[in-house]
Amino acid sequence: MRYDSITDAIGNTPLLRIDPAVHGLAHVDLYAKLELLNPFGSVKDRAAWTMAAPRLAEARATGATVVELSSGNTAKALAVIAGMYGLPFTSITNRMKVPEVKDLLLLLGATIEELPGQAECLDPTNTEDPLTRIHRTISESGSAYLHTDQYYNPRNTQAHLDGTGPEIVKDLDGRVPDYFVACVGTAGSSTGVARVLREHDPAVTVVGLVAAKSDFIPGIRNIDEVHEVGLFDPDTYDTIESVSADEAIDGLLALNRRCGVLAGPTGGGAYTGAVRYLRRVDAELAAEAAAGGEPRRRSAVFIVCDRVESYLSYLRRRRPELLHQPARAGAVSTVTAAEADAARTVDVPAAREWITEAQPLVVDLRGTFAYSTAHIEGSVNIVDELFDELLRGGLPFDTGRPVLLACPVGEKSRRYAALLTRMGHTDARSLDGGVVAWRDAGAPLVRT
Repeated sequence: MRYDSITDAIGNTPLLRIDPAVHGLAHVDLYAKLELLNPFGSVKDRAAWTMAAPRLAEARATGATVVELSSGNTAKALAVIAGMYGLPFTSITNRMKVPEVKDLLLLLGATIEELPGQAECLDPTNTEDPLTRIHRTISESGSAYLHTDQYYNPRNTQAHLDGTGPEIVKDLDGRVPDYFVACVGTAGSSTGVARVLREHDPAVTVVGLVAAKSDFIPGIRNIDEVHEVGLFDPDTYDTIESVSADEAIDGLLALNRRCGVLAGPTGGGAYTGAVRYLRRVDAELAAEAAAGGEPRRRSAVFIVCDRVESYLSYLRRRRPELLHQPARAGAVSTVTAAEADAARTVDVPAAREWITEAQPLVVDLRGTFAYSTAHIEGSVNIVDELFDELLRGGLPFDTGRPVLLACPVGEKSRRYAALLTRMGHTDARSLDGGVVAWRDAGAPLVRT
């Protein structure tokens, strides 16, 4: 096919039937929508182009800067599109956690502004968050910015109403899958596709997938974060389930090695979550067949959002053995669920008493802005990613000194308490419920 512009190649991605020998489902056909084959490498190509295209001519005439609050694929696609139109692009983020993406953005000529913030998915009503103030500034009418605003722009969803959803129906010969399984990021693709499928068949089951609270999976929000996204509507999904980072990587490996699909962690999470959910469906259909029935064969679709190459450092950190590197004993990613469950925890009243009597070192693992807004008096702020790096080199303090670890809700701190215990620390505890529980109990907090 011949194109006059690379943007003409966005969309019309293949729908691949996954070999049943890979997923093991006897009564369900599973299909992968291969959005990693968009020209800039991800499902976000659709949204980036749909959001930016109507305003590019005006932006070029005025010399505007294209701006987005993004640390990943949306930023990458917008950097390419802006460059094609001779426009500068700036990515504003507090969560540039994947080095390969950052390097690629710089290679594409982007400017990256890393600001403190309470969450990547900003809350516009929170006037104390720097990202909120930036969001308002760049969104003002007549500003010098083309702000695509992926978290709130309905054209994010429109890209999938016009393209992804109808393409799935067309490639299934006009049929609608019985199940649509989608990881939730900005919620644009899951919302748009779900709406299209339900217009054809209201009976379709939509399964939303979020990251486990204690895990970081690039491109997938956890259940708290998705509620901060303006496009997210819980009524879109019949059920919402979580996937862990290890499950996402296992799914990535299955797609990479068994299917020839070079999917990243988001696609891996979608695959694992889909197969896990569909196994329950498959078991019910098998039972029906065993009872003498003739169950109708079902179909399901999930989206492979992007490619694996951008996440090699993520894989090296989470699963070094995959790259033939030894596992680091001091990595929090190596903490098992059993270890985390066995970690010592302390509730707020007991923690206050312990702080008074034993004077433990209180380590606040939250981001710098959240810490400065409100923290336990006398605590030190070591952001969790930095604390993880410190522990890879060994214990950064005496093994006998009591340590109380605090995070927003007590899940990350529990894993770190387990890790410290494994490394030989004699008294490491996690604040049960985290700083949120401390605040809700009326315990004193101070502001820097």
